[in-house]
Amino acid sequence: MKDNKIPRRQFMKMAAAGTAVTTIALNTKGLHRAISASPPTESSPHQWAMIIDLNKCTGCGNCQLACQAHNDTAPGLSWNRMIAAGELNDEPLYVPVPCMHCQNPPCEGVCPVKATYKRADGIVMMDYERCIGCRYCQLACPYGARSFNWQEYTGQNTAVPEWGEPEVARRPRGVVEKCTFCVHRIDRGLAEGLTPGVDPQATPACVAACPVSARIFGDLNDPHSAVSEALQNYQAIQPRRDLGTEPRVYYLPASRTVEPAPVCG
Repeated sequence: MKDNKIPRRQFMKMAAAGTAVTTIALNTKGLHRAISASPPTESSPHQWAMIIDLNKCTGCGNCQLACQAHNDTAPGLSWNRMIAAGELNDEPLYVPVPCMHCQNPPCEGVCPVKATYKRADGIVMMDYERCIGCRYCQLACPYGARSFNWQEYTGQNTAVPEWGEPEVARRPRGVVEKCTFCVHRIDRGLAEGLTPGVDPQATPACVAACPVSARIFGDLNDPHSAVSEALQNYQAIQPRRDLGTEPRVYYLPASRTVEPAPVCG
């Protein structure tokens, strides 16, 4: 890492900017009633997106456990955070926060070795072999969706086998990790003729594990997909849409008469 230091003044400026944007609120700035997907880029006919219904989410944590099992994440390192965001009508309000898979991901532009990149289908990926652990991408993410792997994970995964079996290799020490929309399940499912968002085996583990169907996944380029229909029929929020990131994770807000609590911070 010695060859990749940045000047202290520059680092402090980046840190201040990162801190300023890590607190996000689900507010009316991001309201959408109808969403039109971007045309397919390069060779992909798909543009994947997720919707989280805050009216339905109970904070049970099943999504986190399924993610931990299938992606073999270390204890204390969650790709899918659960934020307690206060109460609504005397009931607790929870906001799950995965990677937003932004259409304009700020994490991609700051990576000096192009370890972060966006696929043609909109999924923001990590190349762990390229990653040098500088953590610029973690600092640039306005959603706090990235985690740094400080230690080599050699212990037992406590979510296995109850919540699933590992489907990807463990990441090495010294790299940044994050949600991938379970890209391995999507690609495998498409190869087998399955439909992501419909067939559980081809759908992100967190979506398939939700007992109250608080998560919806599908293809924005398919007008009949569950995500396309939901975005046509309901008001949806894109967190911090004012930043121009165009996140591909949308929220259906819980009915509320007070200002929503921050979901990150």
